[in-house]
Amino acid sequence: MKNGSQYLLKLKSKAIVIRQKQLFLGGTPSDKQLRILVACEESQVVTIALRKQGHKAYSCDIVPTTGNHPEWHIQDDVLNQLNKGWDIMIAFPPCTYLTVSGNAWMHDPLRQKERKKALTFIRKLMKAPIDKIAIENPVGVISTAIRKPDQIIQPYHFGDNAKKTTCLWLKNLPLLVPTKIIDENKLEYKYWYDKKKKSWRRQPLWYYKARELSPDERRRVRSKTFPGIANAMADQWTAKNIHSIAV
Repeated sequence: MKNGSQYLLKLKSKAIVIRQKQLFLGGTPSDKQLRILVACEESQVVTIALRKQGHKAYSCDIVPTTGNHPEWHIQDDVLNQLNKGWDIMIAFPPCTYLTVSGNAWMHDPLRQKERKKALTFIRKLMKAPIDKIAIENPVGVISTAIRKPDQIIQPYHFGDNAKKTTCLWLKNLPLLVPTKIIDENKLEYKYWYDKKKKSWRRQPLWYYKARELSPDERRRVRSKTFPGIANAMADQWTAKNIHSIAV
């Protein structure tokens, strides 16, 4: 896989250059305790990573947290929390009506209406009166209806043995630097023969295993942020002088 190897080398080189630039500009953990809103997160994976860095981070969702720290969770519509003096917002809005994979069902007027509501929600998050903003979502209609993402990342860029194409829309935050790149050809997949299409198919193993769960639990597992990405966000987006290299 010559092309794959060349891409991996290019990605590693780019990561080194960006990291050197961050270090030169003072990209070290901030001494200031930042107030960070982690929007639409019930798992608290990112919130806990930020708390470990010493910051005052709170998850916010309309449902109770499934994390271990309800004292760090705001159960509310996040739109009610945008004007409360946050330094950073990292948002994980629901992607049900926004993904490309959902286009096949968009002939349904109800789903069309829900997609419009979802895009309105995204626009409100982007316009929030917060200096630094990151919005995460899979590949979907945000790119065409609003704007293209500033960065597309994978969990295997950050040490997790998984593939999940993830888009980031950033305001005054730097691109995430890969921390531990795993060769894509070494990732774990589930292979099976599709009798209907008469061809072999594959899915990332972590994604396939979620099929055994209930619909609600499956949705939570598939939307949860991988630890490597969460740690990179907590480390790199709370660094000193990040405004110097921000998007």
